This record gives sequence, structure tokens and C-alpha cells, in this order.
Amino acid sequence: MKAILNKLYNHERLSKAEAKQVLQDIAAEKYNDAHLVSFMTVFMMRPISVDELSGFREALKDLSIKVDFSDYNTIDIVGTGGDGKNTFNISTLTSFVVAGTGQKVAKHGNYSVSSQSGSSDMLESFGYKFTNDEQILKNQLEKANICFLHAPKFHPAMKAVGPTRKALALKTFFNILGPLVNPSSPQNHFLGTFNLEVARLYHYILQEENSNYGIIHALDGYDEISLTSGFKIYTKTGEKMISPEDLGMKRIEQSAIFGGNSVADASKIFKTILEGNGTESQNNVVLTNAAFALQIVDETKNFETAFEEAKNSLLGLKAKKCLELLIQNS
Repeated sequence: MKAILNKLYNHERLSKAEAKQVLQDIAAEKYNDAHLVSFMTVFMMRPISVDELSGFREALKDLSIKVDFSDYNTIDIVGTGGDGKNTFNISTLTSFVVAGTGQKVAKHGNYSVSSQSGSSDMLESFGYKFTNDEQILKNQLEKANICFLHAPKFHPAMKAVGPTRKALALKTFFNILGPLVNPSSPQNHFLGTFNLEVARLYHYILQEENSNYGIIHALDGYDEISLTSGFKIYTKTGEKMISPEDLGMKRIEQSAIFGGNSVADASKIFKTILEGNGTESQNNVVLTNAAFALQIVDETKNFETAFEEAKNSLLGLKAKKCLELLIQNS
């Protein structure tokens, strides 16, 4: 690790092969905590390169426990986290709304590192039991249109950095990696990033593959469509700037999507929205994200049609039913 750290301290970049090897060595617990913290800190102080991110990703995917959902045309809906905005669980709610339309969702997630409540915190609070058993997960996809892939169950390599990440309680390059290493390799991705640099990196990497994708960054820093500002979206066909007004939406205040100060607060907000009792602002944010996710899977669908499908799922309590069925079958 000393040689790698010296190289990085000299402002050099790692090749894809070097990045892959380092992550394999981290997974094999070859380094001490001081080395790990030093290594992670480098990527907090300068942007990660495409080769570095590709190498880290390849190592994690190679080391992961894989599941095969190729029969289901799934989508993953996930953000990097680390945007420091402390919203309610928008991507997780969006996942259930999309599942409520009949689309299969293979959601990859984890406990929160830098906010109050991650998707794993949320689902665990409702009684969901994490598993990496492919048959159980396929049964959940069949019954509830959604399954949940709790990252630590699929990425044993991450055990080596778990305590260090928790102690740091800051966003690291592992936040950036998370959305790119879904162990089921879904055919569709709707991803959010905390900055434009990361959105571009994702775009470079995903455009080399066959999956459909949409990558979102809100210009005021959110890793999802927040309706508090315009946002940029990258897809296979290029990039676009979109404002809430372009979608016929009102711009909202940041306070309208605040997620509370604890997992208990976040769970309460989550349930209120899923029961059809969210505020207009909360509902519109979830439904807008869901509409864009549905358009990723079917690019012939216009925004208005997708939004109505999402609205029918949320307010018709189909999304709520998906959560109930997921927990029953966990």
C-alpha cells in the first residue's frame, strides 16, 4: 500500500488494473486502518478517474455473491447518498411506486453512512429480513414486484472497510461505487449522484454497456429529482437540462422534502406518503422520480403517461401493497 499511497500523494492516477488490485487487496484485509483511511481520503480531496472507478467496480463485482434475475427485466433505483441534504427516502419510495405499476424492481441499498436513514435502515425498521438467497428474492419479485439486495449480504469484500467507513461517517468513493455494483446486474438503472462529476463518470461507464439508464443530478446538489431546482439527466441518447416548470411542476422549498432527525422520523414520513397521505410536494417529488424511472424501461412512454401510472400506484395504494407483500415474503 505504501507504493500506491506515494503514487497518489504525487497526484498520479491509478490504472484500471492497479485500482482493481488494490480493492482486491483491501477485501483480503491486507491493510491496516491507517492505510485504509489514507487511501479513502485521497478520493475525498480530488475526483476519481474513470479508470479508477472502473477498476474498483470490476473488483467488487467479481467478488460479489451474484443472483440471476435476467428473466424479469428489472430496474434498480438508487442514489449515491452523501448529498448532505437529509431528505426523506425518495429513491426507496420511488422503488415501491414503480413496483406498484407492475414493473419489477431489484433495489440495491445499504445502511446510511452520512444521513439519518438509508434504504436498509428503513426496510429493517418495517421488519424486512435481509437475504442473499436467490429463490427467496425471486419469490419476492414474483409476489411483490420488488426485492431488496442489502449490500453487505452480497459484497463480503466490504466487511474489510465497514468499521472504517462507519468511524469516518463521511462520503467516500464507496458511496460512488454502490449504485454501480448491483449483484443482479439489472437491465435498467435509474441512478442519482451528489455531483455532476460523478454523473459524467457513470455516463462514461454505462454507455459502454447494454443496459438502459438514466443518471440524475439536481443542480442544487440533490442525488435525485428534488423539484427544488433544475436537474441534469444523462441517458444513452445524451444529456438534457430539465426544470420543474418544463414538467408542469411547481418548484418547491427544500424544507418540503426534509427527512426528519432519526430513523423513526424517516419511517413515519415514509409510511405517511405510502398510505396516500403525503403532502403535494412530497407526492410530486416521488411521482416525478417514478415517472422518469418508468421512462427508462420504456422510452416510448411520455412523461404524462408515466406520471399517471405512478400516481395510480401511489394513491391507489398499490405501492403500499408491494411493501406489505415484500415484508410478508421476507
